[in-house]
Order: sequence, then structure tokens, then C-alpha cells
Amino acid sequence: MRGSSSVILRRLLVRRQVLNPNSTNIAKLLISHSTNNTTVPKIPSFRNYIPASSSQSQSQMLPSLQFHRTLFSSPDGPSNILVIESGEEFNSSLGKVKDDSLPAIFYFTAAWCGPCKFIWPVIGELSAKHPHVTTYKIDIDQKGLESTLSKLNISAVPTFLFFQHGEKVAEIVGADVSRLKTTMEQLYKKD
Repeated sequence: MRGSSSVILRRLLVRRQVLNPNSTNIAKLLISHSTNNTTVPKIPSFRNYIPASSSQSQSQMLPSLQFHRTLFSSPDGPSNILVIESGEEFNSSLGKVKDDSLPAIFYFTAAWCGPCKFIWPVIGELSAKHPHVTTYKIDIDQKGLESTLSKLNISAVPTFLFFQHGEKVAEIVGADVSRLKTTMEQLYKKD
């Protein structure tokens, strides 16, 4: 078991060297020699990215590892996105949408959900494009939402419930960008 720990440590050091070319050359040394004089297997996906010299720019070394991120003007996104933090808050918001016949989207998500993270910038763009529509963001792992999720049959994330004139008119389960855009255009397009 100790041997596998040292291999994992070496791989983490290699990744650190790849992501920070100005760090020491310890990762390069660990790839070619281990501390007990046996050869550590090379990691093909990272071996090609270890810089020959520190003068190479990071963009030359890591073309496939560059990250791009869409940012909003405020930390939580556009002002028409509201975060629901309890079952009571959800019930109150849903009642208001139904009673006042407001256009709204209820977006069920989770912090651990990869597709939810993928679709979040798209939701921000669409919310900015349709400022008259309120998007309610609900983390399914919040305490007190179990019965609500059960009543609404929310069994996967992301799930979107679309309300128009106080009624649920559409539902999308999954991170389908084109379907999300199409549904919002059809339902909430301002004339």
C-alpha cells in the first residue's frame, strides 16, 4: 500500500510541475527516478507537457489545459436569479409565481453535479436576455426540501420547471443547452 501512495504523490507532483512551469524541477526528477532507485512509470498524458526550459510560456506548454470561464457582473449572476435556501422559501416563491401569474424558472441543482456546473453560465446568459423572467436556483441538498422534491418528482439534476401565467408549462431534465434555449425563446420571448 505504501508503494501506491508514493506513486500517487509523484503523480500529483508531476501535475503541479505541469501546471506551474516555474516551480522546482522535482517532478521531472521523480518521473525519471524514484527514491528507492527503481524507475517510476512515466505518465504519457503529462510527460509531453513538462517544459524543456523555464523560458517556455504556459500557453505553449498546455494548449489543451487552458480554462475559459464565463463570469457575471455580480457573484451570484444576474439580479433576476434568486437562490432558494429552504423548503419554506421554495413554497413561498412557488406560491407567489402561481398567485401572481409570473413567468419563472425553477432550476434544481446540486453542488456536486458536473452537468449543473456546465449549464450554469448558459442560465446566466439566458437570464440576462430575459430579465422579466425570474430564475429560482434550488440546491436539492438543502435541508427541508425532501418532501417538496418528492411531490414535484425531482429525481435528477439539473431539472428545470418553467412557469407561465401561474402554471407549469414545461420541464427539462438534464443539461440540454439547445432545448433550454429553445424553450426559453418560445415561452418568454417579449413581443
